[in-house]
Amino acid sequence: VLQKGLKENFADAQVSVVDCPDLTQEPFNFPAKGICGKPRIADVGGVPYLIPVVQKEKVYDLNTVAKDIELPGAFILGAGAVSSKIVGVNAELIPIVQTKSEKKPAVNGSYIAQINPADKGCLLEKYSSKYTDCEFGLLANLYASEGQPGKVIEVKANGRTGELNFVSCLRQSLEKHYGEKPVGMGGTFIIQKGKAKIHIMPPEFSACPLNTDEDVNNWLKFFEMKAPLICQPVIVSKDP
Repeated sequence: VLQKGLKENFADAQVSVVDCPDLTQEPFNFPAKGICGKPRIADVGGVPYLIPVVQKEKVYDLNTVAKDIELPGAFILGAGAVSSKIVGVNAELIPIVQTKSEKKPAVNGSYIAQINPADKGCLLEKYSSKYTDCEFGLLANLYASEGQPGKVIEVKANGRTGELNFVSCLRQSLEKHYGEKPVGMGGTFIIQKGKAKIHIMPPEFSACPLNTDEDVNNWLKFFEMKAPLICQPVIVSKDP
């Protein structure tokens, strides 16, 4: 299903089932070896908490999320926003967390991407270099598992020929095939060559109400980022 969809949008695409590489090694350096074992997807909050005006009180904790999805100690990957209460400004959160279990404290390998106040560029920092919590705010798309080795789907694509980006193409391929049945995927991939257009939310929440997708895109700051880039997609084919 994925290979067929990708070939409509990329010059070359191969999809196969392989053993998960050891994610504790370079270039990932994640706190867990793999993304297998009782996989779950948690969609927490959402863009409606940003529009038309922000609801700053929407704050969550990854350790609580792990318990709520009945997987305490889960290894969680994904994308979200920081808790502005903790960080003091709005910023992107790139969650990479082995949540706490009865035996072990949490290991937070997350990153934070924000607009650099000095030069208005992108500032990427390790979350744990400044903060000790596992909180996030407003929204997150999360993939959780036991963090075990196992079989994973390896996807290789190059030479984009169509309109869709890599993740949109994967999601739409699933939607086209499975129709009304929602199918989810999550994990990590590397952009090995080239550039990607990526957004970062501004540090200040919008004073003007954001009423349309266009308003949101005008508020976001876009950057052209150079490879290599480690990405953490979480996709669901259709809103259930």
